[in-house]
Amino acid sequence: MTPPFSLALDRSKKASLAEQIRAGILAAINAGVLQPGARLPSWRDLAAQLGVARGTVRSAYDRLHDAQLIVTAGATGTHVADRPPSATSRVDVVAEEESLPAMYTMFASGPGIFQMGVPAFECFPSGLFARIRAKAARTEFAALRGFPDPRGEGELRREIAAHLALSRSIECVPSQIIITSGFAGALGLTLRALGLREGQSAWMEEPGYPITRHALQLAQLTCVPVPVDNDGMDVDGGIERAPDAAIAVVTAGQQAPLGPTLSLGRRLQLLDWASHTGAWIIEDDYLGELQLRGRAAPALASLDRANRVIHIGSFSKTLSPTLRLGFIVVPPALVVPFGNAATCLAPAPGPAVQLATAAFMREGHYLRHLRRMKRIYAQRRDHLVAALEPFGLPARVAGLAMLLELPASTCDTSIAREALALGLAPSPLSQWYTHPASRRSGLLLGVTTVPESGLLASCDRLHTLIKQFS
Repeated sequence: MTPPFSLALDRSKKASLAEQIRAGILAAINAGVLQPGARLPSWRDLAAQLGVARGTVRSAYDRLHDAQLIVTAGATGTHVADRPPSATSRVDVVAEEESLPAMYTMFASGPGIFQMGVPAFECFPSGLFARIRAKAARTEFAALRGFPDPRGEGELRREIAAHLALSRSIECVPSQIIITSGFAGALGLTLRALGLREGQSAWMEEPGYPITRHALQLAQLTCVPVPVDNDGMDVDGGIERAPDAAIAVVTAGQQAPLGPTLSLGRRLQLLDWASHTGAWIIEDDYLGELQLRGRAAPALASLDRANRVIHIGSFSKTLSPTLRLGFIVVPPALVVPFGNAATCLAPAPGPAVQLATAAFMREGHYLRHLRRMKRIYAQRRDHLVAALEPFGLPARVAGLAMLLELPASTCDTSIAREALALGLAPSPLSQWYTHPASRRSGLLLGVTTVPESGLLASCDRLHTLIKQFS
């Protein structure tokens, strides 16, 4: 039987003859030359036609059979297996940069001056941390006895519990802490562990962190934008829009991106609403104690007497986002369901990075690093304010950024896109809003990436760019 396709064997190739036969038949199947049900020559006939040993063809057929590409049905011979219809006869390869999630590319622009969300890497004690991490890695490999605790290493959970008691006034025990893969991992685990139903309402600050909003939508929740003013989230506004919401996500310490701290009155009102309705409050403590104006306000969770607050923190702003290290402080009643969810869906990162961070905290390096960075960031903020003044660009403090508001007619996204070519990476304020009608135009200038020299020239380039789009 003559095969309905051509097979050209090259004995000078490194690939074996069996592999060349397998690859040739596979290519014919993918190209549509061999349709489902098409009969193939017996391995004896094909061996004779190709002038190879029978075992060579049989080896190729066996591999195709194992891949479920062909089937053998006794006397009826060997046929091409049925396959789902394909929209195209070729494999479309998506370039790596094109496959990046839109949310990632929006907030990972840079590196550049004014980039938000990243610490001053040049100020991090990388040599010290590398030595600690190397030791932790040796410890990790010396203890390869089984699966690590999916909730996280006990050493790190103890250090976090002790640190939160001092810095955020949160009284908790290590069993209440779940180590996660950054903030996103913590939020995803929380949304799954709470067992929320599709369509339930979720309060979301307006403006608010787009990653959080998109996560709520992926969880099939209905996002309810709640306005923000100088006292933080407008709780009355949330109650008016969705009194029966299942959860509320709030950045109480410093609202992202506008910067106000949730007032005491609003905090008590929010906690009272959650207590009476049975709702959960997710506190995104993204800056922790790394606040530049005086002593940081206590965490919202520190006032929670009804155990309705789920506190999420991370080391992205204080150490590095490359660690992918975050944590959740869960109410006592949720310790078991969160532990189960972590075990089955999102176990903690590898032990080495956890053990290194625990040692970094235990030996006092973490607190010293935070104190130093607060001084550096406060200086950079002041330098940025002074550098913007000559260009008539008034800005106000918004967390670890300066908010530069623009006329409503100015396209901040276009400015941010063009700025990248100039080595600048501001974040457009409009992207933080849910509805186009409520969007405000502005630029968020991260203070952590403000350069020590050449700042005036950078502000000049930014000013020139803004004028071009105004």
